Amino acid sequence: MAMRKMLNEMKGKTVKEVPGYFKEKLSSDFLKQSVQKWLDNYHAKYIQTSSIQPLYHVCFGGMIFSYLVALPEERRHLEHQQHAKEHGGHH
Repeated sequence: MAMRKMLNEMKGKTVKEVPGYFKEKLSSDFLKQSVQKWLDNYHAKYIQTSSIQPLYHVCFGGMIFSYLVALPEERRHLEHQQHAKEHGGHH
């Protein structure tokens, strides 16, 4: 949805105007406003309505975060196990 909006905004721009467009969109003020708007919308949609959704967001977010943190160690373990299997090691 946001990608479509961005592409529609860029349709009328020339190639020379594109860097300025991205510079504006990636400025700290624009990003702060975007985050604040998102937080206001989230608060109105979930917090004000006493929805249980924020609890789900925290639970699933924590689960995904812990998986991503543990992933590199798990991959190293599996690579070591595969290497030991290929070279006849007992570990």
